[in-house]
Amino acid sequence: MSFALGVVLFAAALLLSVAWHECGHMWAAQATGMKVRRYFVGFGPTVWSTRKGETEYGIKALPLGGFCDIAGMTPYDEIADEDRPRAMYLQKPWKRLVVLFAGPAQNFILGFALVVVVGAIWGLPNISQDPVPATVSQVTCVPDQTTYSADAEPVSTPCSGTGPAGAAGMQAGDTIVAVNGRSVSDYSEVSTLITEATGPVALTVDRAGQSVDMTLDPQPSTVVINQSDGTTTTEQTRKVGITFSPPPALTHYDGLAVIPGAFVFTGDLFVATWDALLSLPSKVSALWTAVTGGERAADTPVSVYGASVMGGQAAERGAWSMFLMLLISINFFLGLFNLVPLLPLDGGHMAIVGYEKGRNTVRRWFGRAAAGPVDYLKLMPITYAVVVVMGGFMVLTLTADIINPIKIF
Repeated sequence: MSFALGVVLFAAALLLSVAWHECGHMWAAQATGMKVRRYFVGFGPTVWSTRKGETEYGIKALPLGGFCDIAGMTPYDEIADEDRPRAMYLQKPWKRLVVLFAGPAQNFILGFALVVVVGAIWGLPNISQDPVPATVSQVTCVPDQTTYSADAEPVSTPCSGTGPAGAAGMQAGDTIVAVNGRSVSDYSEVSTLITEATGPVALTVDRAGQSVDMTLDPQPSTVVINQSDGTTTTEQTRKVGITFSPPPALTHYDGLAVIPGAFVFTGDLFVATWDALLSLPSKVSALWTAVTGGERAADTPVSVYGASVMGGQAAERGAWSMFLMLLISINFFLGLFNLVPLLPLDGGHMAIVGYEKGRNTVRRWFGRAAAGPVDYLKLMPITYAVVVVMGGFMVLTLTADIINPIKIF
């Protein structure tokens, strides 16, 4: 029951996020003197509406988003003669840009507000992509087997001795800077390179500013992973008996310290979201693999349905911080995605405004009158192509979420 309620609650939160986005367009248009004819949540037949001033507000039957109808957004919009001076396409470029950017800005504002809430109550996860030096915190023996479970700490079999690292002279506080002659800048690279090596491993460490070379012979070890769905996998690996001290998973804040912490976290999230946006085309093959029976990669995109299911999983476990972090991530992605300079996205309309401004500035330099608005009809083939590609990607993502969903626990 809690899972179903979580799914519904997350879907409602996504709908409100879209409605909040459209509020940004509406409020900015009203503040800059444009006429907002309609503001509706949902699509399809009207369930309820009311008029306040010159704007009709309402709810439609299909809760699949929302829209804000600004008079004269393009020269082809039907508009009454008395409203023509207030048509959006006739306004100054800065006013049009403010209105267009206000929608994504609302998603950023909402996302930041939720970041502050999560940080104040639970603390913020460490998502910084800055490399963490491979500084050894402890030199240990190597257990024959280590068992990892979803809801418990790792359990290792008893072991004794110094282990390969200790035998080679490794000390706590050493920073590993190279493995087999390959420079490393992050502690996570060290384990990968040691595991992939087929024989002895040559390490270069920085010890109080001095470079020390040593050779280690990794020891075989078994890793058992108990999955949350009840399945168990066993892997053979190679270890040398060192542990690192990675950054804490969560950063906690006292009082108003959460505000600057939220700004830092938001900056890191912007970088991560931007990287995810740029990687979208490369995820098509991974989604197709998931649809055709392969493993579903955890970093593949999700549909509204898939995100709602993940929200339901979080609610079922009482993981409300994860529930809100999913919503935060989607709001930041929605904001950045809408700034992509392609029609019919906000960024596409902003690109047209910028083009018209630049074109008319150049014409003015040569003593020529400003040209008319861009002919949107000439851009329709490109717009349709973008819509088809986006629609196909959404269908592929939805199919993957139904056939092979991501399990966050």
